[in-house]
Amino acid sequence: MPIRTLDTNALADETGNLYESVVVLSKRARQIASKTKAELEQKLSYFEDLSLDPAEELRSNEDQLRISLEYERKPKSPDVAVDELEDGQLYFRNPTTTGSEGF
Repeated sequence: MPIRTLDTNALADETGNLYESVVVLSKRARQIASKTKAELEQKLSYFEDLSLDPAEELRSNEDQLRISLEYERKPKSPDVAVDELEDGQLYFRNPTTTGSEGF
């Protein structure tokens, strides 16, 4: 996937501060990565319980490889987080603000 240049001013406009935007993006990227990892581990856990003969084991390894490659082709979590922020799909708030004020 090619490197994409981001407009830091546009990112800063989302929260009013570039550093807060980076924090929001990093937290969201970690959430996405954690969810993706859990999904992958769940799919691969099926193969851990199998006791197969050598021929079936080769087929099982191919299935595991296919699943792993499928997850490698998915967009990376920071890219997804930036896209969500740019599209206005990301909800975030600053807990240090008083009242119902948020971002």
